[in-house]
Amino acid sequence: MAKLLELKADLEGDDAKHQFVLKTAKGTRDYSPKQMAIREKVFNTIISCFKRHGAETIDTPVFELKETLTDKYGEDSKLIYDLKDQGGELLSLRYDLTVPFARYLAMNKITNIKRYHIAKVYRRDNPAMTRGRYREFYQCDYDIAGQYDAMIPDAECLKIVYEILSELDLGDFRIKVNDRRILDGMFAVCGVPDDKFRTICSTVDKMDKMSWEDVKKEMVNEKGLSEETADQIGEYVSKQGGMDLAERLLQDQKMSQSKQACAGLSDIKLLFSYLQLFQVTDKVVFDLSLARGLDYYTGIIYEAMLTQARVTLASAEAQKATPAEESVSVGSVAGGGRYDGLVGMFDPKGREVPCVGVSIGIERIFSIMEQKAEASAEKVRTTEVQIMVASAQKNLLEERLKLVNELWNAGIKAEVMYKKDPKLLSQLQHCEESGIPLVAILGEQELKDGVIKLRVVATREEADISRADLIAEIRRRTSEA
Repeated sequence: MAKLLELKADLEGDDAKHQFVLKTAKGTRDYSPKQMAIREKVFNTIISCFKRHGAETIDTPVFELKETLTDKYGEDSKLIYDLKDQGGELLSLRYDLTVPFARYLAMNKITNIKRYHIAKVYRRDNPAMTRGRYREFYQCDYDIAGQYDAMIPDAECLKIVYEILSELDLGDFRIKVNDRRILDGMFAVCGVPDDKFRTICSTVDKMDKMSWEDVKKEMVNEKGLSEETADQIGEYVSKQGGMDLAERLLQDQKMSQSKQACAGLSDIKLLFSYLQLFQVTDKVVFDLSLARGLDYYTGIIYEAMLTQARVTLASAEAQKATPAEESVSVGSVAGGGRYDGLVGMFDPKGREVPCVGVSIGIERIFSIMEQKAEASAEKVRTTEVQIMVASAQKNLLEERLKLVNELWNAGIKAEVMYKKDPKLLSQLQHCEESGIPLVAILGEQELKDGVIKLRVVATREEADISRADLIAEIRRRTSEA
């Protein structure tokens, strides 16, 4: 016995040393019912847009073989979560949904599909959770795979971004467009060595976060470019425009020397002609500084930015922040591009399937929607209950259960209080708090007369409805709401 007590004391001593802190892992979060209601609304908007454009959906495993993900993400590869060896297979958590999609196409020998995929991905990033950056987060991807005529599917991807951001009503936005071939051609004519294209590309990609001076410094001091080459790049990456800019660059003395750049510029012109037909050119800008760091892009690339993305923080950590950090820019809310070579990397015979796609930055969008909900007085409903079955007197539990069962069987979203004899006032208060629009009130007199008292919670109007007509009446009133 003494030994057991000694052991218990030792264990408790250890406990005191390692005090367990109840919290979520770094870069992750829980979602409350209110947050989930907002999230569901956003998902529904996005999914209905994807479906409107004829997409079907797939799912893939959360972890892939490590070698599936290796060498696909350039400098971002260091952010991949590797799992411990689980008996012979080296695995990693998926970093995005695009590489698993390419693996899926190659494995199943699929040469054309239009699919959307909404699922969680994992990045060992330094989380900035107030800006919607996490280590575990959802991605919403839409991709068109197949051999089609130039720029038609690409234009549709941009139309989809335009529709989703307009429908979610997040404020003004811009969609920046560029082409990897234009970037590579530009690097070549400016004198960047071939082996430095990708690394310089990832530096240019930082231009939305850093000043040109800092970007230039990184190119020269860290990446070893000459000042002259960096300055030439600087002249081009400061240019923005539309179809007119593409035409000017096709005439540019230097750029016109690069076949690659000319092919990209011709496609940008074609893209803008389709975007005019889709009526989205008011939000699209051809921006030579857009680089998108991922290695697998081969052609057109794009990114959507909110131009009014100054969002006040609402989290507890934010309240402790210094005044300078109180409002943050959410930045990019969607991005994508063409990746014609990715599927071929997985195919044993190297058969390529051209692909173009877009990823909607759901977490960032969600951060804004959440803060908009906090700022507005409008109550967010977390359930869809249409009617509460209540009683005005005691001893009516059986009648309430019978009625709620009838409503459920008719497909009506209904609720009943889990008490034998609840007070009418507390039942009505529950409806007001939960946003339930209707109450069916049972009383002895109503039961004798074969009616139900139907009460509208918002106006407190009441009407006696015959039991036989109740379901039709509830349907009528809830469809009008």
